[in-house]
Amino acid sequence: MKLGVIVPQGWTGEYDGWEPARAWARTVEVAQQAERIGAESIWLFDHFHTVPKPTDELTFESFTSLSALAALTERVRLGHVVICNGFRNPALTAKMASTLDTISGGRFELGIGAGWKKDEWNAYGYGFPETKARLAMLHDALEVITRMLEPGRSTHATYEGEHHSVNDARNLPKPMQESGMPIMVGGNGPKVTWRLAARYADELNLDGMSPEEVREVLPTIRGRCEEIGRDPDSLSVSVHVWWGTPEWSDAGEARRELLAAYDELGVSRVIGLLQVSAESDDALDALATDARAAGVELDAG
Repeated sequence: MKLGVIVPQGWTGEYDGWEPARAWARTVEVAQQAERIGAESIWLFDHFHTVPKPTDELTFESFTSLSALAALTERVRLGHVVICNGFRNPALTAKMASTLDTISGGRFELGIGAGWKKDEWNAYGYGFPETKARLAMLHDALEVITRMLEPGRSTHATYEGEHHSVNDARNLPKPMQESGMPIMVGGNGPKVTWRLAARYADELNLDGMSPEEVREVLPTIRGRCEEIGRDPDSLSVSVHVWWGTPEWSDAGEARRELLAAYDELGVSRVIGLLQVSAESDDALDALATDARAAGVELDAG
């Protein structure tokens, strides 16, 4: 199992009262420290307003921030956990993702979900469709994105969906990664989201599930793959651990047991934010110590 570090960007209030220049400098420092401690990847949320309620505090936009972090790191993979599909035309998302992959030298992974934070949708003028419609939008988006990212210089993407369409759309540059850009679908919905992950994704990211909950749902996830004749072992399962989870936030035996439990289940990577990393270098150092003790694969070379 590998370790993904969510870099502070203000969304959970970790930069309340900070000046933007100071906050951005700290975001860069944490990203670079994550690389030094051996984290496999760094991540950002895709949000505009703070959580749980919007406040007048900064939240850095995710794509522009990741582009900058790509140029300021060397080894770590980069991604969103996860982008809100409704915030961008999916063809534009594919173009941005391919460009970011080039900027990073082939280190970008596209994490995507249906979106949920109603206040952001309404405040930015997107409206807020019902869940069924947002999931249908995600289906169309994945059709568009996978066609836009398909290898081959002469590939022109065409797709006509209810919510999203492209017509002879060119996407150059293509992703640099020879095996294609990994796509991670995020969400806990067994009926629709997991079926979309089985059909379109390389990875399913479960949001906030404990090891016990992951153990219970793994047979269903495997079943979603088997429904379409896919080898279940070809769909990686990762977990986003919520920042307020005590076993994650506090260094020590409980965190080591948590990480070891996910590893025992075959989770491919754990992704999480330590809010205190905005203030202290010690937080990631302690995380690396616990991760190593739990058998997590770190690359500090």
